[in-house]
Amino acid sequence: MTLPDPPETGPATDPQAALMAEGDRLARHLTQTLEATLPDQPRLTLLGRSLALNLVNAFVPTLEHISRRAGRPLHATLTVDDRARPLLITATPDGESGPTLSADDLLRDLLFVRGHLHPVVREHLQGGLRGSEHQATRALVSCLNSRPVLDAMTRAVQTLLAR
Repeated sequence: MTLPDPPETGPATDPQAALMAEGDRLARHLTQTLEATLPDQPRLTLLGRSLALNLVNAFVPTLEHISRRAGRPLHATLTVDDRARPLLITATPDGESGPTLSADDLLRDLLFVRGHLHPVVREHLQGGLRGSEHQATRALVSCLNSRPVLDAMTRAVQTLLAR
């Protein structure tokens, strides 16, 4: 009796799974950046994944809304590239390809300044490492709604509209 061949495995095609993996990469970076200990690792993973999912998934409708209001409508879709990394692609209403943006570039632009976590972002995330789950959730929401993140999102939208 012979066993069937295993299914072919290729790059992941689920954008949300790829976004979770991007969140894991971000969490590893946060481990090196924040004052964290080994017991903080699960919380860092939660923060990294939450940042990736919330920021990228919020960026898509924000870009579409602002581009429509600016008179240059873009439709945005989250997909994966050939390395199974999350990629934001855009198109005009008539189907013409627009600019693309990788999720890791977007996260870098939203959270970091010159290669370092923005001080306000760092403060919120550091606060999310300690205390209860409720405190971690509040710290995450404060980070997502912080002025530096919102300003960076505005710049990212403007950059895509200028292309």
